[in-house]
Amino acid sequence: MHEGEFGELAGHLLGDVIVSVPTARKQARSHKVLVLEEVTMLLAHGLLHLLGWDHDTDAKDRRMRAETARLCAAAQAPSSGPTRSKGGADRGLSPKRSGATTAGRRRKPQ
Repeated sequence: MHEGEFGELAGHLLGDVIVSVPTARKQARSHKVLVLEEVTMLLAHGLLHLLGWDHDTDAKDRRMRAETARLCAAAQAPSSGPTRSKGGADRGLSPKRSGATTAGRRRKPQ
């Protein structure tokens, strides 16, 4: 938001993070993780970019992956079962499958 001709108008805004849930769903299937894990990783990754992090070198990439994993781990709260919406419908926020962890993945978002 601070770049370009009108960057000074952004004030304290950093920018936007937009996650395509259909794309996250496809990526989650491809990486054999839950959709919630994929969305969490994409959100963490996007927030780091807003804060100025980048992965344009191997060293920066390693640091950004580690910080993304740290944020994802911090976002995982102990679960006592699926979360239900106001209407009572399952939202698919079930506990993680064994062996499928966001923190353990070593890849860039697509």
